[in-house]
Amino acid sequence: MTAVNGAQPLAPHDLIDEELYPIREVARLTGVNPVTLRAWERRYGLIQPVRTPSGHRLYSSANIEAVRQILDWTERGVAISKVGSLLSRLEPAAPLVPAIQANNHSETADWQAHLRQATVRFDEAELDRLYGQLLNLYPLATVVLEVLLPVWKATLDQSGFGAMSEWLFLDAFLRQRTFARLQLEQHRGHEPVLLATLPGQAREFESLAAGLLLCSETASVRVLPTEQPLDELALICGKLQPHALVLYSNHAFGPDFKRQLDRIAPAVDCPVALAGEACELAADLLAGSPIACLGPSGAGSARRLARFITGHLDT
Repeated sequence: MTAVNGAQPLAPHDLIDEELYPIREVARLTGVNPVTLRAWERRYGLIQPVRTPSGHRLYSSANIEAVRQILDWTERGVAISKVGSLLSRLEPAAPLVPAIQANNHSETADWQAHLRQATVRFDEAELDRLYGQLLNLYPLATVVLEVLLPVWKATLDQSGFGAMSEWLFLDAFLRQRTFARLQLEQHRGHEPVLLATLPGQAREFESLAAGLLLCSETASVRVLPTEQPLDELALICGKLQPHALVLYSNHAFGPDFKRQLDRIAPAVDCPVALAGEACELAADLLAGSPIACLGPSGAGSARRLARFITGHLDT
């Protein structure tokens, strides 16, 4: 069967093997209008839906997830023309545990819905119970990246009466629990690592979550306050003597980004690395630099940090 306008042709088994969505449903699910979806496909090649024999576009769950990733990048200030190269660079996500992997969207959505209901009721006891269940059932990276952060972001993006109170309640709960886990990691006596968030690049829970995901059997992470002045990092590193300094950013960087990094790296007496989704934007900029790119937060971030500390990560 011939493709229409570069889109993938629809094979008969596609209708059986996977649920496919028409463009109007994708627009409803993602908030991206059909005109924009078609432009992303034709002009930038970002999404490749299948086509029916009559030429109608049908989108898979993977296509819908790609749309959400594109939205996330553009909301961080990345030009749409650069998103394609960023998506292609991202390493495959670590496999989820079987319980979520078998029915990822529905089960993850169920956990998120339970957390939202507890948040709307300001029910801290229920939040605590759900939090404990999640950590008992799934790997930490899965809980943080697939459930906690999406609910936290969705609550932050709400508007209307009571929305800010709900987010403040959830944010305070997650910050407290994440900080407590980080303290436990620090007491294990692993190699100390400092994480400093670049100004205006993340909120406190995002920084704490990133620090927690970087912890491993060989390294514990101490997250500095998000208001930490960059020009005083040398002072702190001099007194705390960390094994490494990790700079964290999730957003597009400004014109002074490289100058900031160039000032920090020689001033501190320890290896310096960049972590967060900004790594995908800065990879070319830092080529040949002593500053390593650890990549986005995820199941592999702790492993990359451990390799960096031991000198086995190619910077």
